[in-house]
Amino acid sequence: MMISSSAQGFFRSIRTSSNSMPSLPPCCFRRLNSNSNSSVNLSSNHEQVEEDGLKHKVEKMGIRFDDDGQYTYQICPLCKGGQSKERSLSFHVNQNEKLAIWRCFNFECGWAGHVLADVGPTQDGHNKLKFSKKLTEETLRLEPLGDELINYFAERMISAEVLQKNAVMQMVDDKNVIAFTYRRKGEIVNCKFRSITNRKFWQAKHGERILYGVDGINEGNAIVIVEGEIDKLSMDEAGILNCVSVPDGAPQQVSLKALPSKKQDARFKYLLDCNLDKASKIILATDGDGPGQALAEEL
Repeated sequence: MMISSSAQGFFRSIRTSSNSMPSLPPCCFRRLNSNSNSSVNLSSNHEQVEEDGLKHKVEKMGIRFDDDGQYTYQICPLCKGGQSKERSLSFHVNQNEKLAIWRCFNFECGWAGHVLADVGPTQDGHNKLKFSKKLTEETLRLEPLGDELINYFAERMISAEVLQKNAVMQMVDDKNVIAFTYRRKGEIVNCKFRSITNRKFWQAKHGERILYGVDGINEGNAIVIVEGEIDKLSMDEAGILNCVSVPDGAPQQVSLKALPSKKQDARFKYLLDCNLDKASKIILATDGDGPGQALAEEL
């Protein structure tokens, strides 16, 4: 279905896109006296031991330790950067919480985890984030949106009420990462993450590809399909509530391959799984650029 130029303008996407601490060195146990500032040295040495312990744990995972407070990118020790050999592993140290966190943005990997300076590997599951086929807010380590991300959406004219209605959350380990939860009958079946600091996207491992917002549609009415989660939230804000988003965004161009059968069409299987047959009309409200028009034709 093609859309008129005026309609394309109306539906234009809103974009932005052992458990104990390591032993302290002997110098920390020097005799203290009332005229000495050794207590300051003790605190300083303790902090140094914490940092050394954190560094040891991180490097034991095969990750290069960098504590300059910035997000650094390096080769993932698990996937080695995939076929492109890119620096897909994001690493960060939070000095206040003595916490190191990392995540691989390679879609085929997705390895993520964290270590604490005062938690041993036996308590932290060897510090790897274990993925479960059962996705929950707990296994995904999600929490309600904080003020920073609520303000981020407010700048895009998306209210806290719309965010709550669509169960938009954030990561516990990184407050700058939005979590768009994909739900069916109230249960999380997938989650797409978006960092507002580097605009990278990734999805939960073992997630099911379905339309975003499918729980909130009335199947008998006209359904609008957009190409991104923020587009869907913007539609809700504008009062167009019977709207869903595709899970993977838009392709760069229309595929030149022969059209596969429904059973073999893995890429658009989510359309069949979400059962849109009862809709009175389906409106393709993709972007007006090349990828958006390619998505409309593919759909």
